[in-house]
Amino acid sequence: MKRSTLLLSAAAIVFAIGSAIAADPQVKPWGVELNYIDKDVKPGNDFFMYANGNWVKHDTIPADRTYSGVNLELDLQNEAKLKGLVDDLSKTPDDKLTPEGRKLRDLYNAFMDTQQIEAAGLTPIKADLDTIRNYKTLSDIAGATGDPEFGLDGPFGFYIGVDDKNSSAYIVDLYQSGLGLPDRDYYLKTDKDIVETQAAYKKYLAQMLTLAGVDDAEARAAKIYDLELAMAKAHWPAEDTRDADKNYNPMTIDQLKAFAPGFDWDAMFQKAGIPETGPKGSRKVIVGQKSAIPQLAQIFATTPIEVWRDYMTVRLMHRWAPYLPKTIDDADFAFYGTALAGKPAQLDRATRGIRLLDGAMGEALGKLYVEKYFPPEAKAKALNLVENLLKAYDADIRTLSWMSPATRAKALEKLHATMVKIGYPDKFRDYSALAIDRGDLVKSVKATSVFEWNREVKRIDEPVDRTEWGMSPPTNNAYNNPSFNEIVFPAGILQPPYFDPNADDAVNYGEIGATIGHEISHSFDDQGAKYDAHGELKDWFTAKDLANFKKRTAAIAGQYDQYEPLPGLHINGKLTLGENIADIAGLVIALKAYHISLGGKPAPVLNGLTGDQRFFIAYAQSWRERHRDAAIRSQVLSNPHSPSEFRVNGVVRNSSAWYAAFNVKPGDKLYLPPNKRVPLW
Repeated sequence: MKRSTLLLSAAAIVFAIGSAIAADPQVKPWGVELNYIDKDVKPGNDFFMYANGNWVKHDTIPADRTYSGVNLELDLQNEAKLKGLVDDLSKTPDDKLTPEGRKLRDLYNAFMDTQQIEAAGLTPIKADLDTIRNYKTLSDIAGATGDPEFGLDGPFGFYIGVDDKNSSAYIVDLYQSGLGLPDRDYYLKTDKDIVETQAAYKKYLAQMLTLAGVDDAEARAAKIYDLELAMAKAHWPAEDTRDADKNYNPMTIDQLKAFAPGFDWDAMFQKAGIPETGPKGSRKVIVGQKSAIPQLAQIFATTPIEVWRDYMTVRLMHRWAPYLPKTIDDADFAFYGTALAGKPAQLDRATRGIRLLDGAMGEALGKLYVEKYFPPEAKAKALNLVENLLKAYDADIRTLSWMSPATRAKALEKLHATMVKIGYPDKFRDYSALAIDRGDLVKSVKATSVFEWNREVKRIDEPVDRTEWGMSPPTNNAYNNPSFNEIVFPAGILQPPYFDPNADDAVNYGEIGATIGHEISHSFDDQGAKYDAHGELKDWFTAKDLANFKKRTAAIAGQYDQYEPLPGLHINGKLTLGENIADIAGLVIALKAYHISLGGKPAPVLNGLTGDQRFFIAYAQSWRERHRDAAIRSQVLSNPHSPSEFRVNGVVRNSSAWYAAFNVKPGDKLYLPPNKRVPLW
C-alpha cells in the first residue's frame, strides 16, 4: 500500500500549528486541498469524487505512466533525488568514490551508453541463445529454469523464504509459474479486450522469435501460446494462491520427485546451487498450489523439446530486452508497456537507469539516499506516530464485542510483539563481492542477479536474519511481513508531498496514520491473522471467534464483488479481501488515534470543516489517483489491491463516523444500513 508522507509526532504537530490556529481559525495551508473538492458531488453518493473531483476533471495521465496523482507526484520527487545522487557520483573523482559508489556509477553509465548497446547488438546474449538452441533433452530445459544467470522461469518458480511454521528457519518455496501474461484469466477469458490482448501477445511471441533469428516464427509462436494456455488451465485462480493454509504443503525433495514426476528436479536444484541434502536429510520444500504442480510437471514432460527451446528463447529475449538494442527494447515495450498496460511512451532512460540501480543495488543507493534526505529526527518522529497507532489498536482490541477473552489475549500478545522498521536497515548490505563491468551491461546485470541469489543460497541452513529488509530505502511503499510479525516503512514513503509539518493532526492521521493502520491491520486480516506473535502459521482464534471472523470477512468480500471498475469487470472480493480488510481497519484505527491525540479537547473547525471531516477528506485525497483502463484491467484480474476509487468509497461506507461527519442518509448511493457495515476492528 502506498502513501506519500513525512511523519511527525502528534505532540510536535499540535505544537507547530497550535499558535497559528489560535490566531486565525481559517489558517492555510493546513493539509487538505480545498480546490480539489467538487461540491457538486454529494459525499454520500461518491466520496472519492467529492474529495477529488475538481482534480480529476483537469488531470492528464503522462504518456510514460499508467497512473497519475499523489503517488506519481511522490515518485517523481524520489526519482529526481536519485538522479541527483547519480549525478553527484559522476562528478566525483574516481579516487574519491567508495567501491560501492564506483559500482553504482559504472552500472548506471553502462545502461545509459546506448551507443555501446547498439554496437553490441545481440552479442551479449548470443552464447545464451546458442545454449538454448543446442538443448537436447528436457533435463537441459529444467536446468535452465534454475540458472540464476538466465533468470528465467519455466512451469515452476522458486525462492528461498522463511518457513511459515518455523520462522527461525529458511526453506525453499515452490510455486506455479511459466505464463507470459499476468494471470491465467488472460488466457481463459473471452471478452473483447482480453481477446485483443491474446492476439497482441501471439504477435509479440512471433516478433521476439524473429528478432532472435528463428525461422517460421509465427507457427512456432502459436505452439508457445498453446503451451502457456495449457499451463494456465492447470494454474490455481489468483484468489486461491493467497491462502496461506492451502499453499503450505511441506515435502522433501525426494517426496517432490514422486509427487510430481516428469520434471527433472535434480537438474533445476543443482543448477540453482541448492543442496538437496540439508542438516536433517533430504531438503524440505514448501509446495504451493498443490494440485497444479503435478499437472504442470506432466505438461512439461509431454511438450516437445523444440517448443520448450522456443519458449525459453522468448523468455530470454524478454528478460534482457531493456539492456539490448532499441529495436528489441521497443518491441518488448510495445506489448508489455502499451498493449498490456496502455502506456503510449516508455519512461525516459535516466529514470529507467535509476530504477535499475534501485533494483540491483538498492541498499547501496539507499545508503546515499538516507544520508541526504532522511535525517535521524525524521525516523524518531515516524516511530512516535507508529506508537500512537499501536496504542489505538491496543485500546480497540480490548473493547471488541465479538472477540472472546482467550482470543483477545493472543491478539494483544501479537500486537505488542510487532516489530517496527522505519526508514532504512540498521546494517546495510555488503556489495564487496559484486563485480560490475562498465563495458558490458548484460554481464553486469547478470552479476547482480547471481550475487543476490548466492547470498540467499549461502545462508539457507543458517538462522533467519530478522534484521533484513524486503524493500530498499528509497521505495515509495510499505509492507507487513507476517513471518517476522513486522511493519516496515522505507524512507521513500516518509516524506512530502502528502505530509506537511504545518498540517493539523486530522490530516496527518487521515493520510499516513491510515497507512500505518493499514499495515498493522495486515497482521489481523484474513491471512495475516493465521500467524501468531512469533510469525508462525498457527491457529490462535477460538473456534467460535474464528467462525464469527470468517462471517465478517465474507461480508466484506461480498461488498467488493459488487464493484465494477470497468464495464463488465468486477472486483474479485476474495482476491482483494486482505487489502480491503486492512484499508477498512486502518481507517477506523487511525480515526481512533486522532481522537486520542486530541487529549479530550474538541478538534478545531478549519474552513468550516470539522476535525472528522478533514480526516476523511484527507484519507480520500491520499488515494487521489487515476489509472489507464488497461492497467485497471490487469490489476483487477491479478492484483490483490482494489483500484483507488474503491479504496475510498468501499472503505468509508463501513465507518459509522463517516456517516455522522457528512450526514449520509438512506437514499445516498454509498449508504449501508448499520447492520450491513463491517467494522472488524
